[in-house]
Amino acid sequence: MAAPPPTLKSRALRLLSAREHSRAELQRKLGPFEQAAGTLAVVLDELQAKGFISEQRVLESIVHRRSAKFGTSRIRQELQARGLAPEAVAQAVDQLRQSDLARAREVWRLKFGTAPRDAAERAKQMRFLAGRGFDGDTIRRVVSHTDDD
Repeated sequence: MAAPPPTLKSRALRLLSAREHSRAELQRKLGPFEQAAGTLAVVLDELQAKGFISEQRVLESIVHRRSAKFGTSRIRQELQARGLAPEAVAQAVDQLRQSDLARAREVWRLKFGTAPRDAAERAKQMRFLAGRGFDGDTIRRVVSHTDDD
């Protein structure tokens, strides 16, 4: 005899045990398993009331995990994709901007460590930092080693 399929609540708890998820992420991931309309919302409301779903924890987790490797625009994009409140995203982005230059320098140092020898290498380093989500002014300052903070 086959075991009954997992409930929405058990599926949600399994997802939440792996990492923090926003309510919007859980709705997207669990939506296909909802058998009766409205049951998913009830389960998510219950989990949110008990503190299992926290938008603030999701935000802090992403910023903490990603800030050492990525720039502000890349982190902002990820926060928005997770369905977090625009006000919370804007506040996190403002805080990240304060350390953007230092983070970009560290990412650059770990990857390259030496100043570019020619224009092609300079362009390569700039593309790398741009791909990591750092803005143009920050990239220029890091690659050209200007310390005009």
